[in-house]
Amino acid sequence: MSDSPAGRLQALFEGHRLTPTQRRIAHCMVRRAGDVPFLSSVELAELAGVSQPSVTRFAVALGFDGYPALRRHLREVAPPEAGPGTGTDGGEERNEYQQAVLAEIENLRHLAGLLADPGPVERAGRLLARSRPLPVLGLRAASSQARGFAYFAAKVHPDVRLLDEGGSMLTDRVDAAVRAGAAALLCFALPRHPREVVEALEYARAAGLTVVTVADSAFAPVAAHSDLLIPAAVGTGLAFDTACAPMMLGRVLLEAMADELPDAQARLEEFDAKAAARGLFVE
Repeated sequence: MSDSPAGRLQALFEGHRLTPTQRRIAHCMVRRAGDVPFLSSVELAELAGVSQPSVTRFAVALGFDGYPALRRHLREVAPPEAGPGTGTDGGEERNEYQQAVLAEIENLRHLAGLLADPGPVERAGRLLARSRPLPVLGLRAASSQARGFAYFAAKVHPDVRLLDEGGSMLTDRVDAAVRAGAAALLCFALPRHPREVVEALEYARAAGLTVVTVADSAFAPVAAHSDLLIPAAVGTGLAFDTACAPMMLGRVLLEAMADELPDAQARLEEFDAKAAARGLFVE
Protein backbone atom coordinates (compact mmCIF):
# COMPACT_ATOMS: atom_id res chain seq x y z
CA MET A 1 0.00 0.00 0.00
CA SER A 2 1.37 3.41 -0.99
CA ASP A 3 2.16 5.93 1.76
CA SER A 4 0.50 8.71 -0.26
CA PRO A 5 -2.65 10.40 1.13
CA ALA A 6 -4.76 8.29 -1.25
CA GLY A 7 -3.01 5.11 -0.09
CA ARG A 8 -3.56 5.93 3.57
CA LEU A 9 -7.23 6.62 2.90
CA GLN A 10 -7.64 3.24 1.21
CA ALA A 11 -6.01 1.58 4.21
CA LEU A 12 -8.54 3.32 6.45
CA PHE A 13 -11.47 1.88 4.49
CA GLU A 14 -10.17 -1.68 4.18
CA GLY A 15 -11.88 -4.28 6.30
CA HIS A 16 -15.19 -2.41 6.46
CA ARG A 17 -18.31 -3.75 4.79
CA LEU A 18 -19.56 -0.69 2.93
CA THR A 19 -22.86 -0.14 1.17
CA PRO A 20 -22.84 0.96 -2.49
CA THR A 21 -23.46 4.56 -1.38
CA GLN A 22 -20.62 4.35 1.14
CA ARG A 23 -18.30 2.87 -1.50
CA ARG A 24 -19.14 5.88 -3.66
CA ILE A 25 -18.16 8.24 -0.85
CA ALA A 26 -14.94 6.29 -0.20
CA HIS A 27 -14.05 6.35 -3.90
CA CYS A 28 -14.64 10.11 -4.04
CA MET A 29 -12.45 10.65 -0.98
CA VAL A 30 -9.58 8.65 -2.48
CA ARG A 31 -9.80 10.61 -5.72
CA ARG A 32 -9.80 13.92 -3.81
CA ALA A 33 -7.36 12.83 -1.08
CA GLY A 34 -5.58 16.18 -1.04
CA ASP A 35 -8.81 18.14 -0.46
CA VAL A 36 -10.82 15.86 1.83
CA PRO A 37 -9.36 17.05 5.18
CA PHE A 38 -10.70 20.54 4.36
CA LEU A 39 -14.18 19.57 3.13
CA SER A 40 -17.38 19.88 5.11
CA SER A 41 -19.85 17.00 5.11
CA VAL A 42 -22.09 19.01 2.79
CA GLU A 43 -19.24 19.63 0.33
CA LEU A 44 -18.20 15.96 0.36
CA ALA A 45 -21.81 14.88 -0.16
CA GLU A 46 -22.07 17.19 -3.19
CA LEU A 47 -18.83 15.87 -4.69
CA ALA A 48 -19.85 12.25 -4.19
CA GLY A 49 -23.41 12.83 -5.37
CA VAL A 50 -25.00 11.59 -2.13
CA SER A 51 -26.96 13.13 0.74
CA GLN A 52 -25.32 14.80 3.73
CA PRO A 53 -26.80 12.21 6.16
CA SER A 54 -25.15 9.50 4.04
CA VAL A 55 -21.76 11.08 4.75
CA THR A 56 -22.54 11.10 8.47
CA ARG A 57 -23.62 7.44 8.39
CA PHE A 58 -20.44 6.63 6.47
CA ALA A 59 -18.29 8.18 9.20
CA VAL A 60 -20.16 6.19 11.86
CA ALA A 61 -19.71 2.99 9.83
CA LEU A 62 -15.95 3.58 9.99
CA GLY A 63 -16.14 3.78 13.81
CA PHE A 64 -16.21 7.56 14.33
CA ASP A 65 -18.73 9.59 16.33
CA GLY A 66 -19.54 11.60 13.24
CA TYR A 67 -18.01 13.34 10.25
CA PRO A 68 -16.11 16.00 12.28
CA ALA A 69 -14.27 13.22 14.11
CA LEU A 70 -13.46 11.52 10.80
CA ARG A 71 -12.15 14.77 9.34
CA ARG A 72 -9.92 15.37 12.39
CA HIS A 73 -8.56 11.87 11.95
CA LEU A 74 -7.90 12.50 8.26
CA ARG A 75 -5.87 15.60 9.06
CA GLU A 76 -3.66 13.40 11.25
CA VAL A 77 -3.24 10.27 9.09
CA ALA A 78 -3.69 11.66 5.57
CA PRO A 79 -2.47 15.25 5.60
CA PRO A 80 -2.73 16.92 2.21
CA GLU A 81 0.33 17.38 0.07
CA ALA A 82 -0.97 20.83 -0.87
CA GLY A 83 -3.45 23.24 0.66
CA PRO A 84 -7.06 23.57 -0.45
CA GLY A 85 -7.58 25.20 -3.80
CA THR A 86 -4.11 24.36 -5.09
CA GLY A 87 -3.52 21.76 -7.75
CA THR A 88 -2.17 21.00 -11.17
CA ASP A 89 -3.77 24.11 -12.63
CA GLY A 90 -2.21 26.46 -10.06
CA GLY A 91 -5.65 27.92 -9.24
CA GLU A 92 -6.07 29.37 -12.73
CA GLU A 93 -9.55 29.19 -14.22
CA ARG A 94 -9.89 26.34 -16.72
CA ASN A 95 -12.67 25.32 -19.08
CA GLU A 96 -14.43 21.98 -18.70
CA TYR A 97 -12.25 20.24 -21.27
CA GLN A 98 -9.04 21.32 -19.58
CA GLN A 99 -10.45 20.32 -16.20
CA ALA A 100 -11.20 16.84 -17.54
CA VAL A 101 -7.62 16.47 -18.78
CA LEU A 102 -6.19 17.75 -15.49
CA ALA A 103 -8.39 15.30 -13.58
CA GLU A 104 -6.96 12.45 -15.66
CA ILE A 105 -3.45 13.67 -14.90
CA GLU A 106 -4.34 13.51 -11.21
CA ASN A 107 -5.67 9.96 -11.67
CA LEU A 108 -2.33 9.01 -13.20
CA ARG A 109 -0.51 10.61 -10.26
CA HIS A 110 -2.58 8.49 -7.87
CA LEU A 111 -1.74 5.39 -9.90
CA ALA A 112 1.96 6.27 -9.79
CA GLY A 113 1.68 6.55 -6.02
CA LEU A 114 0.09 3.11 -5.74
CA LEU A 115 2.80 1.62 -7.96
CA ALA A 116 5.46 2.74 -5.47
CA ASP A 117 4.82 -0.74 -4.08
CA PRO A 118 5.32 -2.96 -7.17
CA GLY A 119 4.40 -6.13 -5.28
CA PRO A 120 0.76 -6.46 -6.44
CA VAL A 121 1.65 -5.84 -10.09
CA GLU A 122 4.55 -8.28 -9.97
CA ARG A 123 2.32 -10.92 -8.39
CA ALA A 124 -0.29 -10.31 -11.09
CA GLY A 125 2.37 -10.63 -13.78
CA ARG A 126 3.38 -14.06 -12.47
CA LEU A 127 -0.22 -15.26 -12.31
CA LEU A 128 -1.00 -14.10 -15.85
CA ALA A 129 2.21 -15.49 -17.35
CA ARG A 130 1.64 -18.95 -15.87
CA SER A 131 -1.96 -19.28 -17.03
CA ARG A 132 -2.21 -21.24 -20.30
CA PRO A 133 -4.60 -20.18 -21.75
CA LEU A 134 -5.13 -16.70 -20.34
CA PRO A 135 -8.75 -15.47 -20.52
CA VAL A 136 -9.15 -11.67 -20.51
CA LEU A 137 -12.60 -10.37 -19.60
CA GLY A 138 -14.10 -6.95 -20.24
CA LEU A 139 -17.71 -6.10 -21.05
CA ARG A 140 -19.39 -2.92 -22.22
CA ALA A 141 -17.30 0.13 -21.17
CA ALA A 142 -14.37 -2.11 -20.25
CA SER A 143 -14.34 -4.08 -23.50
CA SER A 144 -11.86 -1.71 -25.17
CA GLN A 145 -9.45 -2.10 -22.24
CA ALA A 146 -9.67 -5.88 -22.43
CA ARG A 147 -9.29 -5.90 -26.21
CA GLY A 148 -6.23 -3.64 -26.08
CA PHE A 149 -4.57 -5.79 -23.45
CA ALA A 150 -5.37 -9.01 -25.34
CA TYR A 151 -4.02 -7.58 -28.61
CA PHE A 152 -0.58 -6.86 -27.18
CA ALA A 153 -0.51 -9.82 -24.80
CA ALA A 154 -0.96 -12.22 -27.72
CA LYS A 155 2.41 -11.08 -29.05
CA VAL A 156 4.24 -12.51 -26.04
CA HIS A 157 1.81 -15.01 -24.46
CA PRO A 158 1.11 -18.27 -26.32
CA ASP A 159 -2.66 -18.42 -25.73
CA VAL A 160 -4.75 -15.35 -24.91
CA ARG A 161 -8.55 -15.61 -25.07
CA LEU A 162 -10.58 -12.40 -25.21
CA LEU A 163 -13.97 -12.50 -23.48
CA ASP A 164 -15.67 -9.26 -24.51
CA GLU A 165 -19.22 -10.43 -25.19
CA GLY A 166 -21.78 -11.37 -22.56
CA GLY A 167 -24.72 -13.69 -22.81
CA SER A 168 -25.06 -17.41 -22.23
CA MET A 169 -21.87 -18.15 -24.17
CA LEU A 170 -19.70 -16.35 -21.61
CA THR A 171 -19.77 -19.14 -19.00
CA ASP A 172 -19.21 -21.68 -21.78
CA ARG A 173 -16.03 -19.87 -22.79
CA VAL A 174 -14.87 -19.73 -19.17
CA ASP A 175 -15.47 -23.48 -18.92
CA ALA A 176 -13.52 -24.04 -22.14
CA ALA A 177 -10.57 -22.04 -20.79
CA VAL A 178 -10.58 -24.05 -17.56
CA ARG A 179 -10.68 -27.34 -19.47
CA ALA A 180 -7.72 -26.16 -21.56
CA GLY A 181 -5.68 -25.54 -18.40
CA ALA A 182 -6.29 -21.89 -17.46
CA ALA A 183 -5.29 -21.00 -13.91
CA ALA A 184 -6.04 -17.26 -13.85
CA LEU A 185 -8.39 -14.73 -15.43
CA LEU A 186 -7.73 -11.03 -15.96
CA CYS A 187 -10.77 -8.77 -15.72
CA PHE A 188 -11.16 -5.09 -16.60
CA ALA A 189 -14.16 -3.71 -14.70
CA LEU A 190 -15.26 -0.09 -15.19
CA PRO A 191 -18.42 1.89 -14.41
CA ARG A 192 -21.19 1.28 -14.89
CA HIS A 193 -20.49 -2.24 -13.67
CA PRO A 194 -22.59 -4.82 -15.56
CA ARG A 195 -24.21 -7.47 -13.42
CA GLU A 196 -22.87 -10.03 -15.91
CA VAL A 197 -19.29 -9.19 -14.95
CA VAL A 198 -19.92 -9.79 -11.26
CA GLU A 199 -21.67 -13.07 -12.05
CA ALA A 200 -18.89 -14.12 -14.44
CA LEU A 201 -16.19 -13.51 -11.83
CA GLU A 202 -18.16 -15.43 -9.22
CA TYR A 203 -18.46 -18.31 -11.69
CA ALA A 204 -14.78 -18.16 -12.67
CA ARG A 205 -13.61 -18.38 -9.06
CA ALA A 206 -15.97 -21.27 -8.38
CA ALA A 207 -14.41 -22.99 -11.40
CA GLY A 208 -10.98 -22.64 -9.80
CA LEU A 209 -9.57 -19.60 -11.57
CA THR A 210 -7.58 -16.94 -9.73
CA VAL A 211 -9.14 -13.59 -10.64
CA VAL A 212 -6.93 -10.54 -11.20
CA THR A 213 -8.98 -7.37 -11.65
CA VAL A 214 -8.29 -3.85 -12.84
CA ALA A 215 -11.16 -1.72 -11.50
CA ASP A 216 -11.92 1.95 -11.05
CA SER A 217 -11.87 1.62 -7.26
CA ALA A 218 -10.84 -0.78 -4.51
CA PHE A 219 -14.50 -0.58 -3.45
CA ALA A 220 -16.00 -1.53 -6.82
CA PRO A 221 -18.72 -4.22 -6.83
CA VAL A 222 -16.25 -6.73 -8.34
CA ALA A 223 -13.90 -6.47 -5.35
CA ALA A 224 -15.64 -9.25 -3.44
CA HIS A 225 -15.13 -11.60 -6.39
CA SER A 226 -11.46 -10.81 -7.08
CA ASP A 227 -8.38 -12.46 -5.62
CA LEU A 228 -6.17 -9.52 -6.54
CA LEU A 229 -7.64 -6.11 -7.39
CA ILE A 230 -5.51 -3.18 -8.48
CA PRO A 231 -7.41 0.13 -8.69
CA ALA A 232 -7.05 2.82 -11.35
CA ALA A 233 -9.55 5.67 -11.23
CA VAL A 234 -11.62 6.85 -14.17
CA GLY A 235 -12.33 10.46 -15.04
CA THR A 236 -15.91 11.63 -14.57
CA GLY A 237 -15.71 15.23 -15.76
CA LEU A 238 -17.22 14.61 -19.21
CA ALA A 239 -20.50 13.07 -20.33
CA PHE A 240 -18.74 9.70 -20.70
CA ASP A 241 -16.07 8.43 -18.31
CA THR A 242 -12.43 8.54 -19.40
CA ALA A 243 -10.08 5.68 -18.61
CA CYS A 244 -6.46 6.75 -19.11
CA ALA A 245 -5.31 5.31 -15.77
CA PRO A 246 -6.89 1.85 -16.32
CA MET A 247 -5.30 1.74 -19.78
CA MET A 248 -1.91 2.65 -18.32
CA LEU A 249 -2.29 0.01 -15.62
CA GLY A 250 -3.09 -2.54 -18.33
CA ARG A 251 0.21 -1.71 -20.06
CA VAL A 252 2.05 -1.99 -16.73
CA LEU A 253 0.55 -5.45 -16.24
CA LEU A 254 1.65 -6.37 -19.75
CA GLU A 255 5.20 -5.39 -18.84
CA ALA A 256 5.08 -7.40 -15.62
CA MET A 257 3.71 -10.42 -17.46
CA ALA A 258 6.32 -10.19 -20.22
CA ASP A 259 9.06 -10.08 -17.57
CA GLU A 260 7.83 -13.49 -16.39
CA LEU A 261 7.80 -15.05 -19.89
CA PRO A 262 11.31 -16.23 -20.80
CA ASP A 263 10.59 -16.26 -24.55
CA ALA A 264 8.78 -12.90 -24.69
CA GLN A 265 11.62 -11.05 -26.39
CA ALA A 266 12.13 -13.83 -28.93
CA ARG A 267 8.42 -13.75 -29.80
CA LEU A 268 8.55 -9.99 -30.32
CA GLU A 269 11.60 -10.24 -32.55
CA GLU A 270 9.94 -12.99 -34.58
CA PHE A 271 6.84 -10.84 -35.06
CA ASP A 272 8.94 -7.84 -36.12
CA ALA A 273 10.81 -9.95 -38.68
CA LYS A 274 7.59 -11.32 -40.17
CA ALA A 275 5.96 -7.88 -40.19
CA ALA A 276 8.94 -6.44 -42.07
CA ALA A 277 8.89 -9.31 -44.61
CA ARG A 278 5.20 -8.74 -45.25
CA GLY A 279 5.49 -4.96 -45.38
CA LEU A 280 2.84 -4.84 -42.69
CA PHE A 281 3.52 -1.31 -41.48
CA VAL A 282 4.08 1.93 -43.38
CA GLU A 283 7.25 3.57 -42.13
